Amino acid sequence: MTSQLTRRQALAGALGAALPAPAKSPVIDTHIHLFAADQKRFPYHPNATYRQPAAPLEPYLEFVRAAGIDHSVIVHPEPYQDDHSYLTYCFDNEKPKGLFKGTILLDPIDPKTPPRMGELVKQYGGRIVAMRIHAMNPPGEPPLQSGPIKNRDLRDPRMKAAWAKAADLGIAIQMHFLPHHAPAIGALCGQFPGLPVILDHMGRIGMGGADALDAVMALARHPRTHFKFSGVGYSSKQPHPHRDAKPIVERAFREFGADRVLWGGLGHNLEEYQRAQTLLASMFDFAPEADRAKVRGINAARLYGFAP
Repeated sequence: MTSQLTRRQALAGALGAALPAPAKSPVIDTHIHLFAADQKRFPYHPNATYRQPAAPLEPYLEFVRAAGIDHSVIVHPEPYQDDHSYLTYCFDNEKPKGLFKGTILLDPIDPKTPPRMGELVKQYGGRIVAMRIHAMNPPGEPPLQSGPIKNRDLRDPRMKAAWAKAADLGIAIQMHFLPHHAPAIGALCGQFPGLPVILDHMGRIGMGGADALDAVMALARHPRTHFKFSGVGYSSKQPHPHRDAKPIVERAFREFGADRVLWGGLGHNLEEYQRAQTLLASMFDFAPEADRAKVRGINAARLYGFAP
């Protein structure tokens, strides 16, 4: 009997050893800005809306390796405007290959933009996942028609042409906006129901009026909209861990569902990453682990087409 049990145990052990280990769910940062240290080689644009201290590629690569971050989306930042040279540098020098995808920034009402979108998507071989649009002008302030690439009129027919081109190219629109722009975003979503639309920084709900939460949550009715859990401080009046923003997160989870929440803003170093992890854990402690894994990276892998 003892020898039979031993044989059974040995067989079970052999079978167990032959089985693959459970797959690790990916960790993907959907919102990282990188800024070159060499300002002569990669200068900020004359129309730069701000001038950020360097946050270059090389130390970031060391950080993601140490942190175990599987992929990142480089959100092309405003200081470079429509010059994507540093994005090219990051793609060319990433380690490991396939670490990054990225967004582009173009003037959405410029008639030259739709063909330029096509050129950039082709140039980068499918690594462009979205065009980012900034709609940050407050209520009562008219949209811009020129100058820095931000605050264009979302109701302009040329804006619609840019969205249509994104749909044709199979990339997303990434909206960085104040909440009062949500109805205009919703109108565009309704015209392009198959186009993924990413709502940056929780829609900056804390920077809107009394109806801001409802306005942003209304965008959940469009099935391809995604709520990005990032920039939590923009929707909080309290310091980290921003406990007053938790009701927003809980409602977004109900409205958008576990499959349409993304995680971004994991930081540039291990200390920042630890804070981001702590924040995710506290804000989503109501959700099952399987759903938290979706937020950490499974949703982003599916939306952006990252390889396992």
